[in-house]
Amino acid sequence: MGLFGGLTVLSGGHAIAGPAIGQFEVKTLESEPGEIEFQSQNAYSFGNPRRKTISNGGDLEADDNSIAKARNALELEFGITPNLKTRIGIEYEKERREDPTTPHSAQGYDDLKLDEYAAEVIWIAVPRKGDGVGLGVVVEYEIPAESGGARTLVAGPIFEWASGPWLLSLNPTLVQFFGGERNDAGQKDEKIDFAYANQLKYRWSEHIDLALEAYGTIDRVCGRGGKSEEAALFGDFDQHRLGPVVYWNFEPSFGISRGSGEEDESTEVSLGVGALFGLNSNTPSTTLKLSMEVTF
Repeated sequence: MGLFGGLTVLSGGHAIAGPAIGQFEVKTLESEPGEIEFQSQNAYSFGNPRRKTISNGGDLEADDNSIAKARNALELEFGITPNLKTRIGIEYEKERREDPTTPHSAQGYDDLKLDEYAAEVIWIAVPRKGDGVGLGVVVEYEIPAESGGARTLVAGPIFEWASGPWLLSLNPTLVQFFGGERNDAGQKDEKIDFAYANQLKYRWSEHIDLALEAYGTIDRVCGRGGKSEEAALFGDFDQHRLGPVVYWNFEPSFGISRGSGEEDESTEVSLGVGALFGLNSNTPSTTLKLSMEVTF
């Protein structure tokens, strides 16, 4: 069995999985019972690496590096207890063509389409109240929208440390793939990737947060089965990104209050914009990050 007993993380609509590239978002340890948060997480990549191709017995083979020109995710998060929250979501991607017939067409992208469904649970083992340390665990299960694709399970700790206006958040995770197509030897590529989402945030003012964020994946740290045909031909692909993000936090005039009396809690909105720069040749040179979170 694999690290998670056969559970794993997704490769989008592909039947064969490239490196696990999740949403560019850092998980938090805040959970308020009855609170609902709508999230829109979006990313647009520029300066994408050229896809490698080779003629293999008359057929064109192309590398399976996970590159999307656009990714749009819509999610709902639910606070259950001070120590537990859940999330459900869908994701759309504009991915590389799955079955190119020429080296030129291999550089193109499919239309934006529904890519995956996901469900997540976060358990907060050590809540953080103000300054100090917080610790939790995230588990996310992802299913591709297209049949035949690899499913995935993401799992790992959430670590927070706060001091005054500073907040450090670390989300290291393991991503195990399972299912998908078999290679010529009849094996499924049920590998495990290592991924991270880290943030150093500074509270500039009541409404503005400045952050430095890092996201990355180390492809195939271990696993079971056998390499896919693409991985055997072209190898694996690590990706790493780093860049600044600005968050604007405010309460809109149309806000909806919940509760009663002096303890009313109004709607809160957080808008984020930033640029993440690729740190190696496998990664797009620039990824524009746009996010919106609305808490009711």
